[in-house]
Amino acid sequence: MTLSRRQFLAGLGMAGAAAAGAGLAGCASAPKPAADAGTDGGSSAVTASAETGAPQAPATELIPQAYVNPQDYDYRQDSGKLDTLFSAWKIGPHEIGHRMVKSAAGSATFLGGLTDEFAEYYKNFARGGVELIWIEGEMFAPNPETLEVDSSVIEFGQRLSADCGELGAKMGYQWAYSDFVNSVNDFTAEQIAHMQDIGVAAAKACKDMGLIGMEINAAGFNMGEQFLSRFHNQRTDEYGCTSLENRARFVVETIQKIKQACGDDFVVQVLIDAVEENDNLTNNGTLMNLDHTLTQPRNRATTVEEGIEFAKMFEAAGADSMHLRLGPLGNHPCQFGSDLYFLLNGLEGASGYGTQWDFSRHFQGQLIADHSGAGMLLDIVARYKKELSIPCGTVTYMDPAHAPDFFEAALAEGKADFYLMTRPLTVDPEYVNKLREGRGDEIAPCTRCLHCHIGSNELNRMMGYCRVNALTQRVMTENGPATYELPPADTKKKVMVVGGGPAGMEAARIAALRGHDVTLYEKKSSLGGLLDFAHNVKGPHENLADLKDYLIRQCELAGVSVVTGTEVDADLVNSEAPDALILATGGLRDTAAVSGSGVPVIDFESFQMADMGDDVVVYGSNAQAFDAALWLTVHKKNVTMVTPSTIEELDMQQSQHAHRFMTTALYALGMPVWTESKIESMNSDGITVATGFGTKVEVPCSAVVNAADMLPNKGLLDGVKVAETYAIGDCEAPFNIALAIRGGNDAGRAV
Repeated sequence: MTLSRRQFLAGLGMAGAAAAGAGLAGCASAPKPAADAGTDGGSSAVTASAETGAPQAPATELIPQAYVNPQDYDYRQDSGKLDTLFSAWKIGPHEIGHRMVKSAAGSATFLGGLTDEFAEYYKNFARGGVELIWIEGEMFAPNPETLEVDSSVIEFGQRLSADCGELGAKMGYQWAYSDFVNSVNDFTAEQIAHMQDIGVAAAKACKDMGLIGMEINAAGFNMGEQFLSRFHNQRTDEYGCTSLENRARFVVETIQKIKQACGDDFVVQVLIDAVEENDNLTNNGTLMNLDHTLTQPRNRATTVEEGIEFAKMFEAAGADSMHLRLGPLGNHPCQFGSDLYFLLNGLEGASGYGTQWDFSRHFQGQLIADHSGAGMLLDIVARYKKELSIPCGTVTYMDPAHAPDFFEAALAEGKADFYLMTRPLTVDPEYVNKLREGRGDEIAPCTRCLHCHIGSNELNRMMGYCRVNALTQRVMTENGPATYELPPADTKKKVMVVGGGPAGMEAARIAALRGHDVTLYEKKSSLGGLLDFAHNVKGPHENLADLKDYLIRQCELAGVSVVTGTEVDADLVNSEAPDALILATGGLRDTAAVSGSGVPVIDFESFQMADMGDDVVVYGSNAQAFDAALWLTVHKKNVTMVTPSTIEELDMQQSQHAHRFMTTALYALGMPVWTESKIESMNSDGITVATGFGTKVEVPCSAVVNAADMLPNKGLLDGVKVAETYAIGDCEAPFNIALAIRGGNDAGRAV
């Protein structure tokens, strides 16, 4: 049986949280200083003297792992000059007007087939200024027996490419042959030729559709990568591991056959792992069902030098460009979203397997690993460019709006020719136009939560969404908006929004953009809700401070009136007499189920400032609880988690990928989690936990942090005299930022 890539990823996705593996605790280096490392959020905190630049002792001593990959967040300067970014370049015979390219990733539109939803998803990128768009391989596949492509697919592709062409964008298609049952070592030469013929058939269909080219995906777990890889390939014939030429033969021949069938003007781009490393050290070489024994895992990962030799052969065979990405051999999302390695504040380099990379040594020590994942591969791509004459692009949080001077300089210095992007463009399809027009402060920031890619398209409708863009993967679907466009209000209304967090700001801006007269009330002195607090706990990686600034700016542009320092009650609402009231006051923290005394119970929002002693119990297991547990662990607290929730509910508010990194790291560092349990009693020595399986455990405890699940908070609605009311975000159904913003968007559209 042959599994499709979609079927394989569905299974991979459900196996999210792997066992802890070798363990973070056993692999960290001794603390080592790093000049000019950032201190934002209490992360890898080694500061530099302003006078000498010499590293100084951190304000708070952290666990040794926090010093393995220290971060420098001072890379986000913006001089306003993006000349190289907005200069033209050529891929094959085609000129592209700027260096930002939509990569073949991130769409969940395949679930509905080739629909209007599918077409609008891509046309939005073209409207927003993207000039080269690569479409994922799930769009279509030739019949493996007849090599035919259905005429309806061809006709749809023709319409889509023509529509995007009128909007200024060219399109290509990513193809990969994937077989997740059989090993690369199992195929005959005839079967290999048939794989290549399938690729040629796909290329011919693309040309018939009006697409300009095809990208051969020879990275990740696809067959092209398996031929290239000494990790997978144990063949001894002309496609075997006996020489670089033999390893490259499958891809080389595929390029040549496509060029012969489609002509030299048809673009062929090749995607490969620019450098590999084995992250899953427990697999003993059995990844993808191989049966050989792997005793030296690093020695069978592809090096930069090998990759460059492959790229030279691909260029000689007719390839027009290279797409270069990272190649961990186990964790698929980190192959294109390698900034996941920087997700954990203070444990940068966590692998998702309970171990930790030392980026000064792993991946040949050549990654840019102190900028929270931004531009990680640029120095390696520069090495490829020196040896090739065709354009070289790279991926993993290529986001020029995030760090304009940094990404502009990399292009100007010739480190890369173009950036492959999906997440920033998905968050804001107008990204390119806004950046070109100098409206960088209006670009919605990607917060790198990875909800948008959960490992399988089958699960995306249920779990996949964008934290910031409430329309992504929802428009034209059940319970989603009917259109991307905002319908103007039929009647202008006086709208009162109570609560200045993400939900309230989103609701206010959407309602105002539709033409309503909107006033936003916030009891604190400034807008943002808990975003500042979340930024301080989680660190700068997720750009939550940027999200706050973006939402505030959007309210300004939409004409929202803002009243801060005012707590709204029913009398104020009734005196203002709005036509519509949108309640976005956030949830109420449930009490920690604790009996007895002797141990202080600390409110979640105060835990960073509290004097707690060394043994801390976190009560709760939502995303906030796990963020607190990580912060406390990094700050050398002995953390135990107690929760009434089930194992399946642990950290469920975060994306599958964030969940995997968080849980494996904390478990590896020794944090016990007692699920379906309660704190039965406490005294000055600690607490007694009544576990979910009928035992009682004595746990040393100097403080309890109450991170219990939030409860709805809609009491204000009871006493108001307003005909049209909405409760959104955590005050209605507490969960996470993404669903809060979604609720705000929906309410702003409905009012």
